Amino acid sequence: MAAELHTASPERFRSGSRVLALDEHNQRREFVVEDSWPHKGMVVLKFRGIESISQAETLAGCEIQVPRQERLPLQVGEFYVSELVGCAVFDHGTEVGRIADVQFGSGDAPLLVVNAGKKEHLLPFAAAYLVKVDLAGKRLDMDLPEGMLELD
Repeated sequence: MAAELHTASPERFRSGSRVLALDEHNQRREFVVEDSWPHKGMVVLKFRGIESISQAETLAGCEIQVPRQERLPLQVGEFYVSELVGCAVFDHGTEVGRIADVQFGSGDAPLLVVNAGKKEHLLPFAAAYLVKVDLAGKRLDMDLPEGMLELD
């Protein structure tokens, strides 16, 4: 299966490593990587026990995750998506909402999907707007440009 990479360490998917496939119903299945190789900016993963295209197609749309205890250490200023989800976002001290997801591929910075009641904001997770990230306190303080919250 071909997968988008959201890691700075694609070598993480070496033969024998364990991964989890999270489907649209929030069900996880564990797989062992048999082989992996780069292909057109993505990584192709061959899992042990998946021997046909039809078997691989059952994984289409799944998010491939690395078990928490096997994650690689991150550089300063890098965060795992699972660490950000659930964090409260504050702009100039006022709570905007909570992070529900992080989207990639829409520009240089990932987008934080922030639920604010019935409204949803897509906010760039860019260093220029970050004041403080407190993962232990599940809080992100931002300094967003005036009017950004009205764009949605």
